[in-house]
Amino acid sequence: MKFLDFAKIYVRSGNGGAGCVSFRREKYIEFGGPDGGNGGKGGSVRVTAVSGLNTLIDFRYQQHYFAKNGQPGRGKQKTGRRGDDIILRVPVGTEILAEDQETLIADLVSVNDEVEILKGGNGGFGNLHFKTSRNQSPRHSNPGQSGIERTIWLRLKLIADSGIIGLPNAGKSTLLAAITNALPKVASYPFTTLHPNLGVIQVQDSEFVLADIPGLIAGAHQGQGIGDRFLGHVERCAVLLHLLDGTSTTIVEDYKTVLSELSAYSRKLAKKPFLVAINKIDLMTSKECSKTQQELEKVSNKQVYLLSGVSGQGIQSVMCALKLEIEKKKNRILQEKVVEPWHP
Repeated sequence: MKFLDFAKIYVRSGNGGAGCVSFRREKYIEFGGPDGGNGGKGGSVRVTAVSGLNTLIDFRYQQHYFAKNGQPGRGKQKTGRRGDDIILRVPVGTEILAEDQETLIADLVSVNDEVEILKGGNGGFGNLHFKTSRNQSPRHSNPGQSGIERTIWLRLKLIADSGIIGLPNAGKSTLLAAITNALPKVASYPFTTLHPNLGVIQVQDSEFVLADIPGLIAGAHQGQGIGDRFLGHVERCAVLLHLLDGTSTTIVEDYKTVLSELSAYSRKLAKKPFLVAINKIDLMTSKECSKTQQELEKVSNKQVYLLSGVSGQGIQSVMCALKLEIEKKKNRILQEKVVEPWHP
């Protein structure tokens, strides 16, 4: 299935049904009073997050969604049938944006999260509604209220516990394929990965979701290499894994480049906890590994891990460290949600 994380659609709620002008006509009742019913309400437009979806590709081939109109009222005080709502099913993690692509309407981060983005038009009143002591046989009714039409954007941000970031060809997809059942495309040239990939990792007695996003380059926050779109996929991650190519001759500059892109894209993203790991140590001597590790630890003030996505060396320790950081993050969130009991 093709991956799509940004889609533009047109939605319209249903019109309300018109009210009815009708009078009671029965045997022996020649001139009965008004009995026109109200029109039915138009259908609304709703968006709901469902499990089992991880792309917005369906919204590329169908871009117009209209709710049903309400039915007009009828005689004998019968209200018209309500128009059916239209429900758009999107992946968990989808943001709904206004036409300006900046104003956030809703953010659906959990399964079954639902939002009504457009309400249907109200039905018109039948002539029975206008009956008064002075006007006992009104001959007018209301038309139904028109529905609302607007353009919205859907933007998918993947829900993952951790995300792998780094320059192109750092071995991110190789690492993901080595530790999960994900099948990302792996090749020895930059930008092999063109869309994010997800994999589930089993560590001891628990598991977490790891995302591999396409490589970042200088200017990614401005759209170079469409990196501005890919950076959004790691905004929801609890912890980041900064993966570096150990065979690069400019590994310190590579590290600084990725950090500067994170800071330029979002301050919140730059403050996320992250681990630093050097990949491809199977192509390095032990002396080169030690020297590169010391250089990065001096620059980053962090523990730098060594691993190889091909041979599997060092992967287990990195995954355990990721698991601990994810658990710390989740515990902090739970503590923040604990509300002090009220005291008089």
